[in-house]
Amino acid sequence: MIYIVRSWPRLSQTFVVNEVLALERLGVGLSVYSLARSGESLVQPEVAKVRADVVHLRGTGRRHAAANARDALSLLRRHPRTYLGTAWFALRHPGLAAGYGDCSTLACFAHASEVAAHVVRAQGPQGRASHVHAHFAHDPALVGLLVARLTGLGFTFTAHARDLYQIPPSSLATRARAARAVVTCCEANARHIRHSVAASDLPPLLVVHHGVELDRFRAGPPRPPAPEVPTVVSVGRLVEKKGFEDLLRAIALLGHRGVRLCLRLYGDGPLRARLLELRESLGLAGVVTLMGARTSDEVAAALAAADAFVLTPRVTDDGDRDGIPNVLVEAMACGLPVVTTAVGGIPELVTDGANGLLVGAKDVAGVADSLERLVVEPSLRARLGCAARITVEESYDVDEAALRLREVFAGDVGWQGEAGP
Repeated sequence: MIYIVRSWPRLSQTFVVNEVLALERLGVGLSVYSLARSGESLVQPEVAKVRADVVHLRGTGRRHAAANARDALSLLRRHPRTYLGTAWFALRHPGLAAGYGDCSTLACFAHASEVAAHVVRAQGPQGRASHVHAHFAHDPALVGLLVARLTGLGFTFTAHARDLYQIPPSSLATRARAARAVVTCCEANARHIRHSVAASDLPPLLVVHHGVELDRFRAGPPRPPAPEVPTVVSVGRLVEKKGFEDLLRAIALLGHRGVRLCLRLYGDGPLRARLLELRESLGLAGVVTLMGARTSDEVAAALAAADAFVLTPRVTDDGDRDGIPNVLVEAMACGLPVVTTAVGGIPELVTDGANGLLVGAKDVAGVADSLERLVVEPSLRARLGCAARITVEESYDVDEAALRLREVFAGDVGWQGEAGP
């Protein structure tokens, strides 16, 4: 089957790689088509385990004109009515690429033509494709829709976060109408989809949590019940929706209260310089360490050695937000007590006082209060960490998620967990 992604490999999208590997363990043959190269020098070690053929699609610039023309001519000769009808559809609907995204509708059509030409020639190492699945509701889903029109293959897509909230409802509805099913990672996203797309346009809508490898993310050696300076870890791209400025202010507030801890923040991004400046202005140079981008193996080791985990996402002014951050699931799988904010699908994962501590978005004092509780109450850390691991074992196993997705791709969407319109 065909998997369409925006860029491959992407350091912050380990959930896609994990899903591909889990499907391959089930015997699902995949070919991955990436609209762009990530341009990142640091690559997750799991990428080397992927058996699927990975094709980075050509651009639409002048230097690719001859190859793109050959693909178009090949499709036109084989299925002239289908090709011309799909081209006319793309020309008539330029707004399908509106909002968040990097490609115009015609650029998406060119990408789809390249994928379709591969399909009809049956050149993929896994044999002839049987289905098209796109990760992300913006450009990849539009390309997937057009590939489905060109080839007649079934089509599904997974909607995540920014790709869902920053495209027009009409564009989302067009993608949904063409899909056999729509998948998303949390019920909060499903509610947004149901609100944005008329029931008559919506196929089965399925919530499938991103799973983690339970044997890889697990508790490390026992930590001292009362460490002199507890180690708290946070992980994420250094972007506004992660709320790291709120977190640093909460750490500063704890310092004023005389509460000692050290924060190790893993990740990189456009806000790095601003966060470093804020750290200095708050007097946190000896308390907060920005560790930079790291591989998932390094993150797993950091989680196993930590005393607690904190993540403070927020909704940005333009609507960007998290669904259920994968790293939050990974931290809970490691048996860590977590402090986080009630944004997106996080309240579906974390129940305040039961398997973690939950506060409102941008609630700096609330984050500080919750972290202080974890520092001064070792028994609370132990109880929440144990419950966190159980939560992940019950509902966030990557192999269980892959089984559900295999059923979706095969057209069996009646399994329990359907979030219907």
